[in-house]
Amino acid sequence: MSLTTSTAPGRVTRARRSARSGSLSVTSGLGLGVAMLWFSLLVLIPLAMVVASAGSTGLGGFVAVITESQTLAAVQLTVLQSLMVTAVNVVMGTMIAWVLVRDRFQGKRILDVVIDIPFALPTIVAGLVLLSLYGPNSPLGLNVANTRYAVFLALAFVTLPFVVRTVQPVLEELEADVEEASASLGATRLTTFRRIILPSLVPSIAAGAALSFARGISEYGSLVLLSGNLPNHTEVAAVRVFTFIENGDTASAAAVATLMLIVALAVIVALDIIQRRVARRG
Repeated sequence: MSLTTSTAPGRVTRARRSARSGSLSVTSGLGLGVAMLWFSLLVLIPLAMVVASAGSTGLGGFVAVITESQTLAAVQLTVLQSLMVTAVNVVMGTMIAWVLVRDRFQGKRILDVVIDIPFALPTIVAGLVLLSLYGPNSPLGLNVANTRYAVFLALAFVTLPFVVRTVQPVLEELEADVEEASASLGATRLTTFRRIILPSLVPSIAAGAALSFARGISEYGSLVLLSGNLPNHTEVAAVRVFTFIENGDTASAAAVATLMLIVALAVIVALDIIQRRVARRG
C-alpha cells in the first residue's frame, strides 16, 4: 500500500514532464506507431502507387491525358457540380441542423433518422430511386435523366448528411445564455448570429463542406443510371476512370485519379484557410 502511494506521485510528475517537453510515453508512442502503420497501409501507400502509376508515362503523357477533350470535360463537370452542391449543402445543411436542434415539431425524430439514409443506402440503389422519381416515368412529372441536372441531383442526394451531421453536435453544445446576453445588450439577431454563433459553427461547416466536396468528386454509383454517362455532356471523372480501366489503360486512369486527388486537397486546404480567417475575425 505504501509502495503504491509513494510511486504514484512520481509517475504523475514524469507524465507532466513528458507532456511539457512534448515527448511521448511508451504507450503513446506505440499507439502512434500502430496508427501510422495502419494509415500508411490503407491510404498513403495506395495513393503513392496511384501517383507513381500516373507518372509512369512522364509529365508529357500525364498532361496529354488530362487535357484530352473528353477527360477535361468530365473533370470540369465533376468539379463544377461538386462545388455547386457543396455551396447548397453549406446553406441547406446548416438550416436543417438548426431546425433539428433549436425547433420542436411533430416528426422531428423521423426527419433526424431520414437524414442518414444516403449514408446507409448503396449508391447504385440511390441511383435507382432517383431514376424512379426523376426519370422518364417520373410520378412528379420531372424528367432530368441524361442531363446535367441529373448529376447535380445525384450529388446533392448522396452528400446531404455531411454538413448536417458536422454542424448539429456543435449547435447542441452552444449555450443559449450567451445568445440571451447578446440580445439583452441590444444586439440584433443577425449580429448575434454573425458575432456569436457563426464563429463557433465555421469549423464544423468547413469540415462538412470538405467531406461533401470530396464525396461529390468521387461519386460513381448514383450517377450511372440517372446521368446516362454521355461523353462531353454528363460523363463524370469517376466514370472516365472506370472507362480507362476497362480498356486496360491503367496509367491514364491513374492520371485522372491523381488530378482529382490534387483538386480535392486544394479545396480542403482552401476551406481550412477560410474557416480559420472567419473564426479569427469572429
